[in-house]
Amino acid sequence: MTKPRYLDIAVNLIGSALESDIEAVIAGADAAGVSPLIVIGSSLEESEAVLAACQRFPGKLYGTAGVHPHHASSWHQHSPALQLRLCGDSTIVAVGECGLDYNRDFSPRPKQREAFAAQLALACELGKPVLMHERDAHDDFIAIVREHRSQLGGALLHCFTGTAEQMEAYIDLGLHLGITGWVCDERRGQELAALVKDIPIERLLIETDSPYLLPRSMRPKPKSGKNLPQYLPYIANEIARLRGEEPDDFARQVYHNSLTFFGLDSAHG
Repeated sequence: MTKPRYLDIAVNLIGSALESDIEAVIAGADAAGVSPLIVIGSSLEESEAVLAACQRFPGKLYGTAGVHPHHASSWHQHSPALQLRLCGDSTIVAVGECGLDYNRDFSPRPKQREAFAAQLALACELGKPVLMHERDAHDDFIAIVREHRSQLGGALLHCFTGTAEQMEAYIDLGLHLGITGWVCDERRGQELAALVKDIPIERLLIETDSPYLLPRSMRPKPKSGKNLPQYLPYIANEIARLRGEEPDDFARQVYHNSLTFFGLDSAHG
């Protein structure tokens, strides 16, 4: 049987330490069976650069276009039209990253809620999936998503690190959950490591969130200290172990989940 493929659903390739090495990052991932990559847009300006990168590397990169809650203060009356234009390109496969972050509060909470609700409305209008972020804002997040859920297509909470109760609420709302190398962290990731077995397999997606969240248990530890998409198989194997599943079977199922979620079945299925 052929080796499994992997799809990294969240790579911070633009505006991070990876951008200057973009060709090497893509090549390294491809060599490890990790392709395509979903590149995150966290502001409309960054999303423009994401779109350009996706057009430069067709079939290797797909992107999202959105305004992260950290940047919600930048949301203005013309933002929906700008986002609509970006999301009209076929390489932009999801609206986002959008959501709420009450942990850092880089933008006022009312502004975060306004920008989040507007982007969910756009995802409903376009029929595109949405890639979301939530930190310390579970109740407001659930309330806003619930208002739009009946008209939303795919809805993904990336980098899930919440509690069992929160996980059940997200699953009940029909969300997909993105799991990172957080499960490989013996200090902070123990609760998540215990929960991953309870996520329905058809709702589970995997990600590096690179260059952040380098799996702490990797040996030897990469000298750069940067997480890379090529490390996704390591994360996948650890999640499979925690779930008591055969790694290749797990990887194939999650790859299929990812292609289906982002509407890429015909291109890479």
